[in-house]
Amino acid sequence: MNTHATSSPQFYLTAPAACPYLPQEMERKVFTHLVGERAPELNDLLTQGGFRRSQNIAYRPACESCRACISVRILVNEFEPRRTMRRVLAANADLVSRDYPAEPSSEQYSLFRGYLDARHQKGGMSDMSVLDYAMMVEDTHVNTRIIEYRLREEGAGLKERPQGELLAVALTDRMGDGLSMVYSFYDTERADRSLGTFMILDHIRRAKALGLPHVYLGYWVKGSRKMDYKTKFLPQEHLMPRGWERYDGDSAAS
Repeated sequence: MNTHATSSPQFYLTAPAACPYLPQEMERKVFTHLVGERAPELNDLLTQGGFRRSQNIAYRPACESCRACISVRILVNEFEPRRTMRRVLAANADLVSRDYPAEPSSEQYSLFRGYLDARHQKGGMSDMSVLDYAMMVEDTHVNTRIIEYRLREEGAGLKERPQGELLAVALTDRMGDGLSMVYSFYDTERADRSLGTFMILDHIRRAKALGLPHVYLGYWVKGSRKMDYKTKFLPQEHLMPRGWERYDGDSAAS
């Protein structure tokens, strides 16, 4: 009798569906559930192996004819912001970031709803209700935090929970070797702030302060222009057939 059967993760394969990034391709995913006491350990191992988390599910592309999705992680200790990134940091010097337990709020959902309506009107998340959003945040069995980015209130000092205008939010997993950015969203009308870039830079800062060597950005999709921003945070590593390989830009093999 196999006494380990019930504690071993079971993996499943989805049916083919249209790829949301490359219209000419079909996607399939392999997935498993992240539940129970072993969930944090399993999440670490699977993320290091190219999986991503969505609620209590860990998944990875398993497409039959395409290998465009490549897992990306930033090498925190070697990272130095470029001039354009330093400008982004300066433009957002008036923001206060705080991380909290993974608990949703109506204020977060309002920002989330505006982000979806502006950027993902035809995506799979476009019809998410406030209850769906709450599940996205709360349905986790790993060390998940929610990070809020707010305008600093004049004369407010350093409050434990600042109440300035909410401009951006990141749902983040803390792992043994880094921070994994599960999902982030922001006020799309503040394009001058480059809030998406700023949140990644802030995660690099946080990981360095915690002594963690990586920030996981999920998948870079070759041929998808909306994913090109992920390769700007150098140096980084890409998960290839032989394992994690260093990527320093266009001159490196990818």
